[in-house]
Amino acid sequence: MEVSLYCDEVLSGKTEVDKVYETENVLAYYHTRPFYKVHIVVIPKKHIPLLTTLQDDDMELFIELMTVVRKVATKTESEYGACRVITNLGAYQDSKHLHWHIVSGEKR
Repeated sequence: MEVSLYCDEVLSGKTEVDKVYETENVLAYYHTRPFYKVHIVVIPKKHIPLLTTLQDDDMELFIELMTVVRKVATKTESEYGACRVITNLGAYQDSKHLHWHIVSGEKR
C-alpha cells in the first residue's frame, strides 16, 4: 500500500498543522510547504485514494468534504478577492489521498 502523507503525518499528529476548519470527518489546514501566498488543503479523515475511487457509501462524506471546501473557499475569496479550488488525479496527484487545494495569490 502506498504511503499517504495525510494519514501518516497530518492525521496521525506527527506533523502539526495550522487548522483552518475541522469537522468530525474533514480537516482543512494551511499547507506545511505552501506553493501560493494562501495555500489551504482540505482532506477527509478517512483514507480515500482518489476522487475516482469514491464508493457509493462515501457520498455522505463527500458532501461533507465539499461543504468544507465551499466554506473555506468562500472565506478565502472574501478575504483575498479570488481563489482557486484544485484537485489532481493520476500522475498529477503526488499523495494518493483525496484532497483539495484552496489557493490564492501568486505562486511562490
